[in-house]
Amino acid sequence: MAGIVSVSRTDLAQRRKKLRRQRQMKIIQTIWRTFAVTGLASGLLWVAIQPMWVLNAPAQIVMKSGNKLLSDKVTQSLVVLSYPQSLWRIEPKAITKSLQQQPIIAQATVSRRLFPPGLIIEIKERVPVAIALRAVPGAIAQTQKEQRLLDASGILMPLEKYTSLNPTARLPNLKVIGSPEQYRPHWTQIYQAVSQSSVKVMEIDCQDPTNLILKTELGKVHLGALITELPEQIQVLVQMRHLPAKLNPSQIEYIDLKNPESPLVQMNQNKQQVKSQTP
Repeated sequence: MAGIVSVSRTDLAQRRKKLRRQRQMKIIQTIWRTFAVTGLASGLLWVAIQPMWVLNAPAQIVMKSGNKLLSDKVTQSLVVLSYPQSLWRIEPKAITKSLQQQPIIAQATVSRRLFPPGLIIEIKERVPVAIALRAVPGAIAQTQKEQRLLDASGILMPLEKYTSLNPTARLPNLKVIGSPEQYRPHWTQIYQAVSQSSVKVMEIDCQDPTNLILKTELGKVHLGALITELPEQIQVLVQMRHLPAKLNPSQIEYIDLKNPESPLVQMNQNKQQVKSQTP
């Protein structure tokens, strides 16, 4: 019995000794990890503060793709930074937000580049498809018109801002007249139909909400207020593109396509019905 008690005490002593060793190993491992992490962090901090991780000029801002209207130099000038600037102090999200506030830039992505140090910028531009004209309130005889640019989605851009950023840019030939608040809900549908037409459209008059008027190579075209029939109306207009060979264009006042199933040509004095002819 005494022998059994003696063995049990010896076993307990060995277990205590083993547990002490395990605790000591854990303490040593914790200290080692702390030194390793501290050393790594210090090393990264030392690397980060080296002069090589500094932007010294706009040339270190690299345009990845997407800028067709704006040159690399102009886009770089839109990034407001003071030089030299530590790469790690630059906030890509803040630069992205400032770029997207530019009316000509729809989307932007900014990221750091480590080797060699710099910034990579990718943008998606807003491409103007029409010049938007609106009469200036209070102007004499409403001869003065505010001019802005309009993209395919209905976003307006200041003309002066666009031309200052891109002085050599060619402005759209298409003009839109009227209040943007009035035609913007239907603009995408209107532009899609007009842009796909083989009959050239030079002007879209949206001033009268009950009658959308197109100025085309065939003359003025009255479409009425039903935008849902616009694709069919444009198709009928295309079928009438040989109309100048049959009628004197100077005698045509306008083409009436309010009812696309029964197109009419309003002459200076008489109204005549003209049947659509498939080319």
